[in-house]
Amino acid sequence: MTEIARRYYEGDATQADIAAEFGLSRMKVSRLLRQAREEGVVDVRIRVHRAIASDIEAQLCQRFQIKRALIAADRGDPEAQRADLALVVADFLERELFDGATIAVGMGRNVAAVADTRGRAVVENAVFVCATGGAHRAGEPGNADHICRKLARRFGGTPETLYAPAYVPEAALRDALLRNQTVRRTLDVARSADFALIGIGDLGEESHMVRMGWFKREEILAARAAGVVGDLMGYDFFDLEGRERNEILGGRVIGLRLEEMRAIPHVVAIASEANKALALLAALRTGVIDILATSLANAQSILALDEATRLSGSAGTAQA
Repeated sequence: MTEIARRYYEGDATQADIAAEFGLSRMKVSRLLRQAREEGVVDVRIRVHRAIASDIEAQLCQRFQIKRALIAADRGDPEAQRADLALVVADFLERELFDGATIAVGMGRNVAAVADTRGRAVVENAVFVCATGGAHRAGEPGNADHICRKLARRFGGTPETLYAPAYVPEAALRDALLRNQTVRRTLDVARSADFALIGIGDLGEESHMVRMGWFKREEILAARAAGVVGDLMGYDFFDLEGRERNEILGGRVIGLRLEEMRAIPHVVAIASEANKALALLAALRTGVIDILATSLANAQSILALDEATRLSGSAGTAQA
């Protein structure tokens, strides 16, 4: 199957040529090529044209003072969009990770999708450390611990678990857990990371925190009414101008805070969902993000929204 795929995709042989060479029917060759794609032997991707991607990236880097923008082609299906963006992020990590690197890892579907990509390990002794606690209701796939283990197998290295819940009902309990020696030590490792892989929340009905039931509906509505448009790591919330707004929802999640992530050299924020353009813009305005990973449509929307809000001189008007 691998040899037939190589002849077809790299050697420019037709299915008829391959069928004759291997003594197979053309139907059998077609089935083997389809199986090669399904099993990940062949990765067929549609990419954003280099000229378009370079222009959008340059605009984003100049506008928001970020280092890179990783842009995936637009897909109509949300799961396909998430998978395609994950491949773009995986390509970046394969190029940039180095032996001895520490990677702080958040939870959520976009970060988990990166761990699900196929490829070869590129380092031997990297450390993938949980930058947030776990949640039973999320199930294994959505937890930072599970994602860390898969990332370590995928790219090479070892995982390190944060032995604490992601969410606690009150700030006093969170503060007590943060004083625990084991929790503090793991978060110290995350604070000193070279890279961070994080998701961006938008307080929508499908956001991770809403699905987990961490906050009451009244709290979410109150936060939105107060101008909160998103969160990083589920810990710090911000308005459209990127200002911290933790008075309603903040202080209940155990993980790295905004000022702690600012010290990490390469913070990679990943968001594939089409409804997150506003949250992405606000997150970029926090100054925490170094590398943005999103779809072409989201990237274009971010630039347009940024222009509109700056021209209007009123973030609240644009948000409404």
